[in-house]
Amino acid sequence: MGHIRFIHAADLHLGSPFIGMKGLQKEHWQALKDSTFVAFDRLIEYTVNERPDFLLIVGDIYDGENRSLRAQHRFQLGMQRLHEQGIPVIISYGNHDHLSGKWTRFELPDNVFAFDAAVGQIRLDTAGGPVSITGFSYGERHIKESVVNRYPQAEERDVLHIGMLHGSMEGDTNHAVYAPFTKEQLLSRNYDYWALGHIHKRQVLHQDPPIVYPGNLQGRHRNEAGAKGFYDVTLSKQQVNQHFVEASAIQFVTIPINCSGIAHMNELLELCAETLETWGDQGPMIADLRFTSIDEETAGLFDAVTETELMETVRETAEVLDRFVWIDQLVFESPQLDSETSPLSENLIDVLTGWELNDWKEVLKELYRHPKGSRYLETLNDSATQEIGRLAVEKIRHDMQLKE
Repeated sequence: MGHIRFIHAADLHLGSPFIGMKGLQKEHWQALKDSTFVAFDRLIEYTVNERPDFLLIVGDIYDGENRSLRAQHRFQLGMQRLHEQGIPVIISYGNHDHLSGKWTRFELPDNVFAFDAAVGQIRLDTAGGPVSITGFSYGERHIKESVVNRYPQAEERDVLHIGMLHGSMEGDTNHAVYAPFTKEQLLSRNYDYWALGHIHKRQVLHQDPPIVYPGNLQGRHRNEAGAKGFYDVTLSKQQVNQHFVEASAIQFVTIPINCSGIAHMNELLELCAETLETWGDQGPMIADLRFTSIDEETAGLFDAVTETELMETVRETAEVLDRFVWIDQLVFESPQLDSETSPLSENLIDVLTGWELNDWKEVLKELYRHPKGSRYLETLNDSATQEIGRLAVEKIRHDMQLKE
């Protein structure tokens, strides 16, 4: 048999609310809210232009179990475009958009094949030969047990076997663990390619056969920094070629500002402006500025102004750029102790970022059960927990810096 070509995407999170982003001008806030849709449109446009054999979307198409009307409509329009081009789409639903949610139903065109809660197989006949794709959708939000043993062994030698799995590596403490697996379990199925989803960091866990996370299409906060997108894959029994395609409309970045030798505030502001200009190839971005190599003289400059005043002035330097750049946070790094404290603080932040609604409910249950205090608390939902998480991250960073 010959080779096949397909697109591997995951974690679209259409309709993400971007809780915690404050101070943006109206048009910039709208651009941020639309960024998941723009990234999705780029995925569809690329697929239409390149005409692969099929497209895989491995879970969390929508950001919430009660899928928004706008997100579903946008997705349906994208699927219709692919239907008009005769391109099959195989999808699974993940922990965010599981099948037990409540939403207004949309009918997807018949080029779209969606897995249900039971592990199943979809067979496609392509110009390069037959393909068997195995996967499942989340029937409920939390799937804590391993599902890999329900995937059938690949036995047909003249068929390319692909596994779709929205889940996490067993023992990965940086993220909420769903449908856990080990590499050994996946390799034991003898599939030719494992298309993974759930982890938003792009990574290849194994080369031959490939076990791949494409990451999400669009970063949603500073812990999802850098270019985001999907993989264009060419696969045969003998070899594989994976090409990463960027789709993100706005990037979250951390930009270092080396303060060595800075004695006056105008020098610092000029350095910020010049550094932001050199990052022009990143396109629109939301940036944290990390001030490094702060000596006693430079520290005196920072002590002489409030952080709010400094932020306002630094943001003005970004307004003259010919693209959207929003400075979200200023971080003042103490080089003497940073190597000791940063790993701890970043590990805590990674854990918090991976928490789901039920994790927050478990941690905060005593507070919400308090007979008097609970009446003053907001309902604990996804929006509320994202805001709590944001404030917790700020608190961790602030306290760590104080200790330094």
